[in-house]
Amino acid sequence: RRRNTFYINILTMKIKEAQSVHELHPLLKKRWSPRAFDGKMIENEKLLRILEAARWSPSASNHQPWAFVVGKKGSQTWQDIFDTLIEFNQMWAVHAPVLILNCGRTTVQEPPVQNAYWQYDLGQAVAHMSFQAMHEGVYVHQMAGFDPEKAAGLMDLPDNYRAFTVTAMGYLGNPGILHPRMQKTETAARERKEMDTFVSCGPFGKGSLSSC
Repeated sequence: RRRNTFYINILTMKIKEAQSVHELHPLLKKRWSPRAFDGKMIENEKLLRILEAARWSPSASNHQPWAFVVGKKGSQTWQDIFDTLIEFNQMWAVHAPVLILNCGRTTVQEPPVQNAYWQYDLGQAVAHMSFQAMHEGVYVHQMAGFDPEKAAGLMDLPDNYRAFTVTAMGYLGNPGILHPRMQKTETAARERKEMDTFVSCGPFGKGSLSSC
């Protein structure tokens, strides 16, 4: 079974590699968001390096407004995070050995004022984690489908923190463990919009890339 899983994973990774027009860093080409995770626990030293990448992410005025609640499968923290997920996400995230609740501090300074950029900065930190995770051979799937109020209550978040997303992490698993409705997307080639649909070199939506 392990050998069959290995070959399936290699084939899936090949299909999922980004077919970029311009050359990318190899880790960016390989990065994608699986739902099929192997049950193997992520080694603690790898997990710490992944979190270290978030620590060194840039942020507005260096406020570093991110906070992460890490749950390893078998712990109450993992179960609490899992219980906040919508049913569809629970169907596949049950196999993820690590679930992380991504939170942000909404205020800065004393007396507190609103931080308009905490969501942007939190997103950057999670992106840095995703990049480091690929370097470690760990895959990441980010989710917005969860109950943030329930998560805030279960994790005793302070009033100036918000639960924003959940990240599932683990080693790549066999797509056959998934519900049939998920298996097709798990093995389908990745698609992206053409660059000229979202990049302009003049007023919005005007100016071809060749004029940059």
